Amino acid sequence: MIPEAPMSTQESAELSRFRQQVRDFIEQNADEEILEAGRKTTSFFPPFDQVMKWHRILHGQGWSAIRWPEEYGGTGWDVPRQLIFEEECRRAGVPLLLPQSIAMVGPAIIHYGTEAQKKKHLPGILAGEDFWAQGYSEPNAGSDLASLKCRADRDGDHYVINGSKTWTTYAHHANRMFLLVRTGGGAGKPQQGISFFLIEDLSDPGIDIRPIIGLDGVPEQCDVFFTDVRVPLDCCLGEENDGWSVAKYLLEHERGGGTSFATTFRHELDLIRRLAGRTGDGFGGMLADDPVFQDRYIRLALEVDTLEATEEVFASMEKGSPQSGPMSSMIKVTSMEAIQRITELAIDVAGSPSLALQLAALTVGSGVEPIGDEDALTLMPKYLNNRAASIFGGSNEIQRNIIAKSLLR
Repeated sequence: MIPEAPMSTQESAELSRFRQQVRDFIEQNADEEILEAGRKTTSFFPPFDQVMKWHRILHGQGWSAIRWPEEYGGTGWDVPRQLIFEEECRRAGVPLLLPQSIAMVGPAIIHYGTEAQKKKHLPGILAGEDFWAQGYSEPNAGSDLASLKCRADRDGDHYVINGSKTWTTYAHHANRMFLLVRTGGGAGKPQQGISFFLIEDLSDPGIDIRPIIGLDGVPEQCDVFFTDVRVPLDCCLGEENDGWSVAKYLLEHERGGGTSFATTFRHELDLIRRLAGRTGDGFGGMLADDPVFQDRYIRLALEVDTLEATEEVFASMEKGSPQSGPMSSMIKVTSMEAIQRITELAIDVAGSPSLALQLAALTVGSGVEPIGDEDALTLMPKYLNNRAASIFGGSNEIQRNIIAKSLLR
């Protein structure tokens, strides 16, 4: 039988007290609705209403932005405390906060924003009052993001936006959006002439948001269309026509700086280990004792250990440095390929009981009992969602190009 993995490091008494503080807070404040949302999370994006409720509870404790500087409302925790917090969140099964606001556009505003922009936008992000969607990809500009066509033209003291975005996660829940648009001409490199906008109101009648039903049956992504949408000039984050610099900085946080993938992946491996411990191998024994299963499981566990070590190095690096971009790309490649292999193993272990489409049982608050083992309920949606893990956030092929150009020259 494969034993449960021990803690990776021996903690000091001070860190152990901190761990207990976090554990006590979660036990006292995470209600059953929030815990159910954690159990029924099938991608990197938990059920919206419940995760935003948890976000606001954490904000009340001052813990919603564990990686932000203290001067902007962050915790000021060092890397070990950040990891302990995430370990305890995964142990308890609470949903991880949505990354678009707190882990992506928030750091970009802190780094590039004017004082007026910081004052206007950061409090709402921190408190969970605003949720920002990410307007990057377009129908003909996905991995080749620099070929985007969505355009903003100046008209007096406003820009007028026309174009579309796609694969815009949770745009149907968002009230705000950060957006890449073309504001300059096409001379020179395609990255030139792109600006980074902060759109404050998605209820504008010129904005049409249409949810996309995914392979798992859930409307997580959206198409977004802009028709003569007027926004003020001060919506531009950073310099006009230099939005690519902002976008690259933000992508470092998306690919490796927003949360610990390793902590989440260990949670998935624990679930697999539990399932294997109560699943027969077809020959009178248990699957957990099968040497082929054990080999696959241990190889994945070692991948996760290696990923955690890489994440710890990245967490101490200055974002935007020459080394941090390639490092975030390396984390993106290794983590997304690891989660694909983890979900493949999960489906192999669970077998046919994981194949049933159980949308009602996956709905928080429905009261519908799952067919079969509750631990198998989320496995097929996770598998399907993570088929795209090596594409979203910049395809792994693009990340390998970045590594080759930046490090290997």
